[in-house]
Amino acid sequence: MSEKKELATFAGGCFWCMVKPFDELPGIHSILSGYMGGDVKNPSYKQIKTGTTGHREVVQITFDSEQFPYEKLLELYWPQIDPTDDGGQFIDRGSQYRTAIFYHNEQQRVLAEASKQKLAESGRFSNPIVTEIIPAEAFYVAEEEHQGFYKKNPEAYKKERIESGRDSFISENWK
Repeated sequence: MSEKKELATFAGGCFWCMVKPFDELPGIHSILSGYMGGDVKNPSYKQIKTGTTGHREVVQITFDSEQFPYEKLLELYWPQIDPTDDGGQFIDRGSQYRTAIFYHNEQQRVLAEASKQKLAESGRFSNPIVTEIIPAEAFYVAEEEHQGFYKKNPEAYKKERIESGRDSFISENWK
């Protein structure tokens, strides 16, 4: 069986909360927390937190598209976010926490646009879907303490998800 490795990059607010839903699934090779979309080269978390660099917190997923198609990643992505919030995600406010699908090729763009349209037409949300679909840019890996945060700091991770309002939003709008 051949392997076809590709990249997928998603911004969904706090990157700590965006790793676990995709992690350890068949066909997912790795997930890195990082930054994309800004003007500063090799930004730090401290710089990103200011909201002045233009970057967003993202997860970059290396996956086998034969085993785990991009469409499945999109199906997992949407229910992790509030796609109608243009000011950030949940308790995390600012441009660095805005949602986006960063596409790596034309096929990903087409699939992402189609999935966004399907969600918009579903009637699930009364407000417009504002998640951007934009070309992938330079990816900067976040500092080591942010990698696999949910595994390294399970109590802090659980607290973040609850206090942020993410879990209650998902429960009310996606389950």
